[in-house]
Amino acid sequence: MQSATANLTVLKAEADALRTRLAHLQAQVARNDAILQKSQQRQLELLRASTLAELLKILIRGLKVSYHLQAVSLALRDPQHEIRHLLFGEPVLEELAQELHLVDDLSQLAPAVAVLGRPWLGPYDAARHRVLFAQPEGLQSLALIPMRHHDVLQGVLMFGSTDATRFGRDLATDFLQHLGLVAAMCLENGVNRARLLRSGFTDFLTGFYNRRYLEARLREELARVQRLGQTLAILMIDVDHFKEVNDRYGHLAGDAVLREVARRIGTQMRTSDAGARFGGDEFALLLQPAGAADGERVALRILNAVRAQPIAVTADESRIATLSIGVAAAEAAPVLRDHQALGERLLGAADAALYRAKSQGRDQVIIAQSLVR
Repeated sequence: MQSATANLTVLKAEADALRTRLAHLQAQVARNDAILQKSQQRQLELLRASTLAELLKILIRGLKVSYHLQAVSLALRDPQHEIRHLLFGEPVLEELAQELHLVDDLSQLAPAVAVLGRPWLGPYDAARHRVLFAQPEGLQSLALIPMRHHDVLQGVLMFGSTDATRFGRDLATDFLQHLGLVAAMCLENGVNRARLLRSGFTDFLTGFYNRRYLEARLREELARVQRLGQTLAILMIDVDHFKEVNDRYGHLAGDAVLREVARRIGTQMRTSDAGARFGGDEFALLLQPAGAADGERVALRILNAVRAQPIAVTADESRIATLSIGVAAAEAAPVLRDHQALGERLLGAADAALYRAKSQGRDQVIIAQSLVR
């Protein structure tokens, strides 16, 4: 009798354990189903994003809200700084400054994210994962989702949760893998659309940006300077005696000179710099981060690169081109400034320095007398 009672007790305990396990599995299935439905909804929103800026907001802020996450970050490979250039003037760069990482190589952020083949889920380790999130306090688990398209890792979506069981290593990752693929495809499409829009900000003759782009980019960089406590420099560049080239050899020869001058200027630029044809034979170059001394060094390199070799103006004749360059720099102010007004003062200071270079004999670099604040 006692043996039978003991067996019943054991069986009852096993049944209770099975019911508990079944309830846990049902809850897990329900949770996965809810996540899948949310993922499908979010994927539709990603596909409907009309601009690159909107897409980035959905990837970061939208997914954070939809999945009830405590942290979401996005790292994108941007070795030529094209994505940042495509987003010039967009408030999204400031809005997502802490969550969006645009890096030359993903290994710069963390070696582990640069080799992801499939989503990685597991416990949050402060020593390895702190750099991935702007506010990592309290995080217990995370998911790293590769954005691969055409077998190229374009970026990594990073989810952080304060729930230690939210992203366990035993969870299925198929829907996250699909989310990463859709995100990568949408990113490629968003970049292509932005390239088409950017064509309206490019000078067709030289391939440099135009004045409209530079002025908008300058406001963006001044905001960055203000936020990070840095400095930036701008160079105003004028081709000496360019009118003589047009008058003597014709406008086609003048265009050829401008194209070659722009090409030689470009050889001295970093990928983070922005060059623009400001109008006529005048160019502008934005350097960030950079101070007046950095601007002077770059200006001297450009001066030497342009005058190093003659430029062909006809089939039988070449001539040396020289430049006059004005350099001005702006630094962060202790209080927020009107970035448009500050940009106008900076351009004015560089232009005044350029005028002094021309009036003092040309073929030289003049530095503005004081920092613009």
